[in-house]
Amino acid sequence: MAAVGTFSRVARLSLCIGRRCRLISNSAQRRGIASCIDPAHGLSDEQKEFQKMAFDFAANEMSPHMAEWDEKEIFPVETMRKAAQLGFGGIYVQPEVGGSGLSRLDTSLIFEALSTGCVSTTAYISIHNMCNWMIDTFGNTEQREKYCPELCTMDKFASYCLTEPGSGSDAASLLTTAKLEGDHYVLNGSKAFISGGGDTDVYIVMCRTGGKGPKGISCVVVEKDTPGLSFGKKEKKVGWNSQPTRAVILEDCHVPVTSRLGQEGQGFNIAMRGLNGGRINIASCSLGAAHACVQLARDHLLVRKQFGDTLSSNQFLQFKLAEMATKLVASRLLVREAALALQEGRSDAVSLCSMAKLFVTDECFNICNQALQMHGGYGYLKDYAVQQFVRDIRVHQILEGTNEVMRMIIARSLLSESG
Repeated sequence: MAAVGTFSRVARLSLCIGRRCRLISNSAQRRGIASCIDPAHGLSDEQKEFQKMAFDFAANEMSPHMAEWDEKEIFPVETMRKAAQLGFGGIYVQPEVGGSGLSRLDTSLIFEALSTGCVSTTAYISIHNMCNWMIDTFGNTEQREKYCPELCTMDKFASYCLTEPGSGSDAASLLTTAKLEGDHYVLNGSKAFISGGGDTDVYIVMCRTGGKGPKGISCVVVEKDTPGLSFGKKEKKVGWNSQPTRAVILEDCHVPVTSRLGQEGQGFNIAMRGLNGGRINIASCSLGAAHACVQLARDHLLVRKQFGDTLSSNQFLQFKLAEMATKLVASRLLVREAALALQEGRSDAVSLCSMAKLFVTDECFNICNQALQMHGGYGYLKDYAVQQFVRDIRVHQILEGTNEVMRMIIARSLLSESG
């Protein structure tokens, strides 16, 4: 039965992409990718199909609009719904509620490819997928059937609400309360830096139903039109401009107890389980940006002339390009190992997800920044895509747990197993 299900998913996705994009068998040749950095290396034929669909969609539906979405701060709803028709609205959600049922590794491949077209939009899609997965994994049958199908088609969009003005890295200290009154919770508090806030339909809110600390936190689903739910001003950001960011404000917001995911006190665990995958997803988005920037830098070195010769003849720049490519491939391998560990439920999964998020977001930002430097003054102009990749992935070192917190998680794991 599993083989039949896999075949059906591949067939469905292939048919979808066939209606939109011209399939070319040699993806590396099509995209001008040097073989040593080809992201298709080591993948199964099925995975190459997923990856090719995502690259085609990025090239045809996202990349031509990336600069406009950034400049005009457009939330590209219809483009994302087209992506959902390819199965990208619920990539690792179960098929019985409309998802694609793919693995964490498959998901990473897709987000890396999509990010070559627009990091900001792909990053929001990754957050939406995380929320959808949380409902699919921790919700009951009624909740899954109510929310997941429309989230998978992206007829509705979701936001993840954990961070608060006074609790960022120290997430377990959150202050948003949920007081039980009859068959409803009454929520009071606010959430900060919420991707999609105000424009999305479903909010996965971590709130305090018990005492202090992580065991007092529960997770509830709040719908957009719920009385008492409002939003702050749209934030002006350095990057990630194709997705709105606002505060989410809860003032005597009545939510049915039936909207709680899991049991009371399980919310912090649900939030962290979501973030383990979210860290792989955001690292994958960084990979896509770095992959695009390596190619942009290579192409620029081949055509830009200084001192009577192309920049590609300069050994210093050759060495820099080689370092960028090496760090890109090393980052990709780490992300894929972490994705496999999470999929298999291995004991090292949390540490590997943290390592991937730490190493990959740092190194990929450095790759993009070096690509900008190679472009010289042109790289600082908005006519050149490299500057947008730099701006969009800078925040990846902050969100989904800062890279300083990733170091804490890794060190804690090492020291707790020291004998």
